Amino acid sequence: MAKRRQLRAFDLKQIYGFGGLIGVDEAGRGALAGPVVAAAVLVSQDFLEGRWAVAKSGRVNDSKQLSAGERAELYAGFEELAAQGQIHAHHGVATVAEVETVNILGATKLAMRRALGGIYPPDAFARKAEPDLFASAAEKAAFRPTVSCRILVDGLPLRHFPYPHQGVVSGDARSLCIAMASIIAKVTRDRLMDALDRAHPGYGFAQHKGYGTEEHREAILKLGRSAAHRDSFLRKLYAQPRDLEGQMILFD
Repeated sequence: MAKRRQLRAFDLKQIYGFGGLIGVDEAGRGALAGPVVAAAVLVSQDFLEGRWAVAKSGRVNDSKQLSAGERAELYAGFEELAAQGQIHAHHGVATVAEVETVNILGATKLAMRRALGGIYPPDAFARKAEPDLFASAAEKAAFRPTVSCRILVDGLPLRHFPYPHQGVVSGDARSLCIAMASIIAKVTRDRLMDALDRAHPGYGFAQHKGYGTEEHREAILKLGRSAAHRDSFLRKLYAQPRDLEGQMILFD
């Protein structure tokens, strides 16, 4: 628990000098099937110093370290915080077709851009010159200052990304707002995979969420790919050597 409290302390340091802090993370990047989902969570210093963050942020962690029940409970709590205006959160999805078209990195950036776009458009972060003394009333009215938010993205910085940001390696274990984003992305994607399980029975999407478990790989070899699978991710699977009975030969 003490280690989890460091997430809030980390964000309090990162928000210094800014009006807000946005954490961004994704889910599903390494799966064999299903979309990539990203989430963005905007928090303020008032939130980080407020009752909820002080009392309950210790329950927040990297989504992979939480049970499905813990994630669902926290997700519901985030919905309440958003309804109260204490945080702002949005998710973005990149489809399987987009993964195949722009590759997994491109799809991840696309999902993150869509998540961030639900909070602020990219041009809100552009540097804008303040109207001069002799500007007209209309020009002064049209002026909008640069958004004062720092964006933290889990992992390394992204190249050719429209939002100014800072990469935080293992950010979902270091930053509260990134960890919150990781939970939202994970819960959202899991629900999408549950729907794909109903649409494409036999693959076990509801259990493994599209990741390459042994059961999932065997189901693909038996049933063939579905429309939910990423062809580019299946090449290694189809190239896997098999024994005389057609079973994969797995190596440690």
